[in-house]
Amino acid sequence: MVAVVSSQENMVSRTGRHLQRYRNGRRQVVGCIPYRYKKAKQSLSKDDGAKELEVLVITSQKGKGMLFPKGGWELDESKEGAASRETLEEAGVRGTIECELGKWSFKSKSHDAYYEGYMFPLHVQEQLDFWPEKNLRQRIWMSAQEAREVCQHWWMKEALDRLVNRLTSQQQQQQHEDQELGPVLKSMRASL
Repeated sequence: MVAVVSSQENMVSRTGRHLQRYRNGRRQVVGCIPYRYKKAKQSLSKDDGAKELEVLVITSQKGKGMLFPKGGWELDESKEGAASRETLEEAGVRGTIECELGKWSFKSKSHDAYYEGYMFPLHVQEQLDFWPEKNLRQRIWMSAQEAREVCQHWWMKEALDRLVNRLTSQQQQQQHEDQELGPVLKSMRASL
């Protein structure tokens, strides 16, 4: 499933936990790994259009580490809607939510409670200059490897690994299709 995030979101962060979802006593949280491609500075391949994956990490509210945007999934939202809302509120980006990366159970570092977390890729299409938590957090674009090193949550690192594997697999599939279709397309063009 792919969902395009609307540009009509409320520009104020939701607060409070009265609408939070719980399952079997565990708070339900959702988040995104915002990503984009930038042109590689130097590509060793013949393809001048080589792209380099970048992901967006944010500081925690207390400023004691880096993570991906995430927060509570509320009763009046879909998982994807909550994930895109949290990403807009915390990181100030909008884009296309892609298929879920997975579900993790983890213990909160600040509360004595277990949570269930769901993560989604968000292919960034817009980066805002102003967003609800701009004064509370910093956002930094970096390579997936750098993000894996600085991310403070093991389950988010696993989600990042899944995203990198998925995108790498998609790129390899596309290259394979391009190689197979290349001669076919050349012969079609020649016959025109």
